[in-house]
Amino acid sequence: MQILMELPYFLMKTFTLIKAVFFACVCGIIVQLEIKFKNSEEIMTKLREDIRNIAIIAHVDHGKTTLVDELLKQSETLDARTELAERAMDSNDIEKERGITILAKNTAVAYNGTRINIMDTPGHADFGGEVERIMKMVDGVVLVVDAYEGTMPQTRFVLKKALEQDLVPIVVVNKIDKPSARPAEVVDEVLELFIELGADDDQLDFPVVYASAINGTSSLSDDPADQEKTMAPIFDTIIDHIPAPVDNSDEPLQFQVSLLDYNDFVGRIGIGRVFRGTVKVGDQVTLSKLDGTTKNFRVTKLFGFFGLERREINEAKAGDLIAVSGMEDIFVGETITPTDAIEPLPILHIDEPTLQMTFLVNNSPFAGREGKWVTSRKVEERLQAELQTDVSLRVDPTDSPDKWTVSGRGELHLSILIETMRREGYELQVSRPEVIVKEIDGVKCEPFERVQIDTPEEYQGSVIQSLSERKGEMLDMISTGNGQTRLVFLVPARGLIGYSTEFLSMTRGYGIMNHTFDQYLPLIPGEIGGRHRGALVSIDAGKATTYSIMSIEERGTIFVNPGTEVYEGMIIGENSRENDLTVNITKAKQMTNVRSATKDQTAVIKTPRILTLEESLEFLNDDEYMEVTPESIRLRKQILNKQEREKANKKKKSAAAE
Repeated sequence: MQILMELPYFLMKTFTLIKAVFFACVCGIIVQLEIKFKNSEEIMTKLREDIRNIAIIAHVDHGKTTLVDELLKQSETLDARTELAERAMDSNDIEKERGITILAKNTAVAYNGTRINIMDTPGHADFGGEVERIMKMVDGVVLVVDAYEGTMPQTRFVLKKALEQDLVPIVVVNKIDKPSARPAEVVDEVLELFIELGADDDQLDFPVVYASAINGTSSLSDDPADQEKTMAPIFDTIIDHIPAPVDNSDEPLQFQVSLLDYNDFVGRIGIGRVFRGTVKVGDQVTLSKLDGTTKNFRVTKLFGFFGLERREINEAKAGDLIAVSGMEDIFVGETITPTDAIEPLPILHIDEPTLQMTFLVNNSPFAGREGKWVTSRKVEERLQAELQTDVSLRVDPTDSPDKWTVSGRGELHLSILIETMRREGYELQVSRPEVIVKEIDGVKCEPFERVQIDTPEEYQGSVIQSLSERKGEMLDMISTGNGQTRLVFLVPARGLIGYSTEFLSMTRGYGIMNHTFDQYLPLIPGEIGGRHRGALVSIDAGKATTYSIMSIEERGTIFVNPGTEVYEGMIIGENSRENDLTVNITKAKQMTNVRSATKDQTAVIKTPRILTLEESLEFLNDDEYMEVTPESIRLRKQILNKQEREKANKKKKSAAAE
């Protein structure tokens, strides 16, 4: 009986003992697995501590190119006797003239035994295709923000791309020496932007360095008085916070092309990162093309980046940023692998174009006078050549062999292409830009842009009214102090075509407008924006005379100087009213034998308004072309003859009425 009473207690103790032994065994197995996992992880994550790969991103004119210049100067890269030109990274003529970066550049600096590969990226949304590709090549980003302006639309664009790639961010608050600098508020704005863009906890814990790139100073303190005459705080922060690339050099090669270059001696060059393995000069490798096909070739040359130079190297390993030559038709996004281990990387995704215009062969009465390349074959060859390096561009044929539909990321993107072709000796004509409409889930949608405007308070009413008329929706209005207001709008991209000139006029040149693509939304019916005034159109061919200009000035604004050659149908000014007006600008004063009382008076005319290429594009209406040659920019009607133009307008109105 006693045994039966103690049996439950005995069984319970036995079960507890078995449970304890089982738990101990399981824990032991887990510990062993953890140790094995840690050991294997240590083996797998062998790092190249001698390298850091970073991209410098920022809004236009926040000082990132100047910062790279200063990092080059203060590193152990350049010879002490080397004189570095201002904005040395901007090598393109148009970049230097406009003070903007258009093409992504790469360089490398040495600091305390570590090579820091630096990508200087464009700061304008129109060249965002460059930014997106660079993100694939680096492990971290240095976000440069102006100490007064703070976060801007382009900051949002490039930061979003970086966070999507899980890159480690460092924030540099630049221009800390400005009297109007507000570093603490700007850091708060950056933090809010990180949260808004969905940054994870690690990304939110970003280090901040305060600098004045133009003065070559930096500090971890936001007090301008604490600035040190060195860039060491930035270098140290990069090395401490940006992860070193994984060293898997003993695995099969994977190299992806992110940028393209061309050299007369070696042909096309693919620039990118060695993601895995090792590549040597003379290696037989396979190129995995975008269409799924493969091509074998031999690596003829490898180049590494040192300071502002590109030097030949014999070998590159995982983590290196290099340039490869040997394959003539290599394109962005393609992968180089060994012939016996073909494993291509995912194709790079690039945002689609949002704006398009028609490019035509120049067929005006002055065609062929000023350009070197004027035929359709030459223009098409040049456009096709641009496609090889600019992945954000699209060129589509039309029903005419002399016309092409060219699509890009914005007005600036396309205007830079036109300006580049013009400087190379090409003659061409282009139509008014128009947005690309897409059908999403059966609904017609158009691109909308996020617009940020900084303007004196006295002009904010006019700005709000003008953007509301262009179907803009105000998202935010903030008083930034000193009598300035910041307005944030969501506006159809259609409404911004041609708005820049009107905006500058409205704010007397004091307003600053920045915009970037936001999203596609349902199409708003009806016309938006457009020119509110007509054109002054020449009715005759010849040279513009002072006598005619004096009489035409009362009707509007003149675009040409006396003595300028004009042709019938050429736009010579802007009418003060909504309708187009044909005028004779070539008429000379009749000579008579009668002495006039005003004969000795000097004829005085207003200085004509000479339009830039961008202003000319903004001025265009749907029935007009811009004629571009190496020497001139002219505006013209698509139909030059007045009678034929009137017939076409009547036909268009009757068709619309039906």
